[in-house]
Amino acid sequence: MLPRTAVRRLRPALAVLCLPLLAALAPVAAPAAPAAEEGERFMVRAFPLLDEQVPPLAARVGHLGWYAEKGFALVEVDEALWRELAAAGWRIELDEERTAWLHLGDDAPENGETIPGFPCYRTVEETYAAAAALAAARPDLATWIDIGDSWQKVQTPAAGYDLHALVLTNESVPGPKPPLLVTAAIHAREYTTAELLTRFAEWIVGAHGSDAEATWMLDHHALHFVLHANPDGRKRAETGEDWRKNVNSTLCASGNYGIDLNRNFDFEWGCCGGSSTNPCVDTYRGTAPASEPETQAIQAYMQAIFQDWRPEPLTEPADPDAEGVYVDLHSFSPAILSVWGFLDPGTNPPPNGPELLRLGRKWGYLSGYPAQLGSLYVVDGSTKDYSYGELGIPGYTWELGTSFFESCASFEANVLPAGLAMLRYAARVARAPYRLPAGPDLLLDPAWAGAAAQGALVPVGGTADDTRYGASGPAEGQTIAAAELYVDTPPWSPGATAIPLDPADGLFDETSEEVTVELPTGSLALGRHALYLRGQDAGGHWGPVTAAFLDLLDPATAPRIAGSVIDGTSGMPLAARVAAGPYADLADAASGAYEILLPAGTYDVAATHDGYGPATVSGVVAAELATARVEFTLAPFPVYTDGESGAAGWTTQAPFPWALTTEQAHSPTHSWTDSPAGNYGNNRNTSLTSPLLDLSTAAAPVLSFWHRFDLESGWDYGRVEVSANGGGTWVQKAQYSGAQGAWQQVELAVPELAGSAQARVRFRLTTDGSEVRDGWWVDDIGIRRGPSPTWLFVDGAETGSTARWSAATP
Repeated sequence: MLPRTAVRRLRPALAVLCLPLLAALAPVAAPAAPAAEEGERFMVRAFPLLDEQVPPLAARVGHLGWYAEKGFALVEVDEALWRELAAAGWRIELDEERTAWLHLGDDAPENGETIPGFPCYRTVEETYAAAAALAAARPDLATWIDIGDSWQKVQTPAAGYDLHALVLTNESVPGPKPPLLVTAAIHAREYTTAELLTRFAEWIVGAHGSDAEATWMLDHHALHFVLHANPDGRKRAETGEDWRKNVNSTLCASGNYGIDLNRNFDFEWGCCGGSSTNPCVDTYRGTAPASEPETQAIQAYMQAIFQDWRPEPLTEPADPDAEGVYVDLHSFSPAILSVWGFLDPGTNPPPNGPELLRLGRKWGYLSGYPAQLGSLYVVDGSTKDYSYGELGIPGYTWELGTSFFESCASFEANVLPAGLAMLRYAARVARAPYRLPAGPDLLLDPAWAGAAAQGALVPVGGTADDTRYGASGPAEGQTIAAAELYVDTPPWSPGATAIPLDPADGLFDETSEEVTVELPTGSLALGRHALYLRGQDAGGHWGPVTAAFLDLLDPATAPRIAGSVIDGTSGMPLAARVAAGPYADLADAASGAYEILLPAGTYDVAATHDGYGPATVSGVVAAELATARVEFTLAPFPVYTDGESGAAGWTTQAPFPWALTTEQAHSPTHSWTDSPAGNYGNNRNTSLTSPLLDLSTAAAPVLSFWHRFDLESGWDYGRVEVSANGGGTWVQKAQYSGAQGAWQQVELAVPELAGSAQARVRFRLTTDGSEVRDGWWVDDIGIRRGPSPTWLFVDGAETGSTARWSAATP
């Protein structure tokens, strides 16, 4: 194949001229398109004979997922386009799963709240109502403002929509505050975008005051969310119609009228073959730059909230101290795309290219999405190029998921967690987006207590890590050089005082370091204090802050929750972690005793310990001058022994078996993995399958496990499946793709197994034919009868034996 840079320089017209010749060169008969009803759509993997065929197809359909390393485009087609591509020499493969997603709403009833067939996605009206409700409930944090009109409203005010921005910031904290602007659904059919952004808004407003990260981001930043940048078009797409553009119907006589708003922005509009002059084509750019009211509204809003940080010439960089970030949410690929879209980044990289790519790779670490300079193909007149070209604000397109009509199962399991993590990081670095991603992330110690007696020395610390970058790009990461703690006043504010954190091992000499300090609290007032932690690498780069709350209480009157934790089998004490909301204590290993100091209130108190099922007591009242007693008995995972007996006695099945490993573990040293020797391979379908489980007494069984994964996003999947008939048939309960760097617990209701005496569970890895990653790790697997922590089957992967499991390639 030609190199990517050569492909981007080709004009679509040249490739169109090549199509008859390519068809003549096709080595095999064109695959037949399936018999289809009129208007029926398919998602296909389209393999070109030459890369030059890709740009004209992208220009024609508006968007496709081009996977150069795989050699195919993922594209939505009808029967006519399928036949046309096949005749031009493309090899076409039907993607059955993604095709099914296109038709989820075909026969679904209207419910007035969510899109038929897609109950996880709210309509325009419901999204607007949710945003207005946030503003009404929390006027101190949220404002719902009108920033312009849709095309339909300009023509017929009663028929169209206002464009709104949801502005989130703590009004009681004075500014100026760095802005984060995120726009969604500018392409109407891309279902995931508005829902992701709405859920992030609901989380951050709801968590303010209880979650330290949400609180500091809203206190010190201003978040601007345009939840629907193309509401007229979105209403068309909510019916299941494959609608991309706005609804300007004045220029095209056929049904595919409208203007592609992401080709209509007034920066390098129509310059470079990245848009169409045909008003009936999906990438039609309009009659003039910013001809559409939606474009005008968003451009004006950018100009209002962002300072101009970049001189006029294209070769001039933005000020490295620029404040603000812009993200335009799209689907699909998945990918993180930066500027320039209209130029080949190989020969004409943006002047802040290394910094732009570095921030993209930070998001890539959190999501598993590849990050790159430029777009998937030539795009001119785009949102992200406008933000950077006109204002010097780093602009990005996030291509979410692997379909315009992403299934709710895939959205909830893959797109949503990845998107929320990326949005949190975007909010954290808005103060200095060209600088902060070069520094280490500081991750708070997970054992953080949250409260202490006034006057005590409080241990504060975490991990400063300078290695958290996605794989797409040059090597990053330098030795940690310093870490700091600030109390109540963040480091950028006047009067901030740094308290140095020390390396736990006595020397800063690694790219990831445990850091700690004992904070004296005698001079601090009673009540809540905000702590800000940050790390610096050997290059002098400070990373973004991490925040935590510390509640200082009067030891003479403070409420307490106390008790003990014991092993339900042996009766021996356990050094379990006991938490009441954000407040926690580690039980004493010798006695099992714990005591939590915390503010007065009502709490759910939970005890957890590696190798044991958790237990929770709800509605515990903590009152001043009183101690509430809560005792815990935890059911052990019976296969947990010493965990150090190695692999003696376990067997695996060729050719690509799962195996026990000590490379990663949640507790204490072993876990299961699909790829013990490194990266997994291509075209794998390999399973870890449980023994027969007797769940005949289980009325509402729950499967619980811990896992982490690094899988090619959108193409390689970790699938959790259950069988009630000994493995005769399987039901998928969850699937995971992308990256999740930290261990996370998952609990899945498995009613399919209720009452079964021949139940099985399996973890199955499936991969496609290109691109490999590090794989999937699973640990602490258990099944219990239901909400109560009574475990019927458990495996912590610590015995070194596989006698109870089978590892096979079905």
